Amino acid sequence: MADKKKKKVPTGDLTVNRRAWHDYAVLDKIECGIVLSGTEVKVVRNGEASLSGSYGAVLGGELYVVQMNIPVYAFGNRFNHRPQQNRKLLVHKKQVEELRLKTEAKGLTLIPLRLYLKNGRIKLEMGVCRGKALHDKRDALKKKALKRDMERGDV
Repeated sequence: MADKKKKKVPTGDLTVNRRAWHDYAVLDKIECGIVLSGTEVKVVRNGEASLSGSYGAVLGGELYVVQMNIPVYAFGNRFNHRPQQNRKLLVHKKQVEELRLKTEAKGLTLIPLRLYLKNGRIKLEMGVCRGKALHDKRDALKKKALKRDMERGDV
C-alpha cells in the first residue's frame, strides 16, 4: 500500500489591512477564528476580501467583525452570501469580556489587521488599537522615508 500523505495547504496572508497600521497604534493582537459559509471561504481564498473600513464589536456577549467586505462568489447561484454582513469571531468568553472592557473604558477600538490561513483554517488577526493623531502619522511617514533612503544608500 502506498503512503497517503495529507495535502498541505500553504500558510500565508490572504488579505492585509495596511491602512490600519497607518491610522492606528496597535497595542495588542489577538487571533480569532471566523465563521464563514462555503461561498465566503472560496472568495476569501481567492484573496478578494477587503478589511478596509471594518472594525470589531462585542454584540450580545459575542465578538463580531462589522462591515468586512467579502464580494459575492461568481458561481454561487442561490446559495450566495450577503457581501457586508456581520461575521462572528470565535474566541474564548474571557477574551470577549476583556476586549469589551478595554473598548468601553479606555477609548480603544478593535481593528482587523489581516486574514490568513493557519493549518487550512481561515483566521483573523484583530488588533486592540488607539487612533493616531496627525503629527504621529507624519512622524511615521518621515521615519519610513528615512529608512528607505538609508537602504538605498541616498543618505
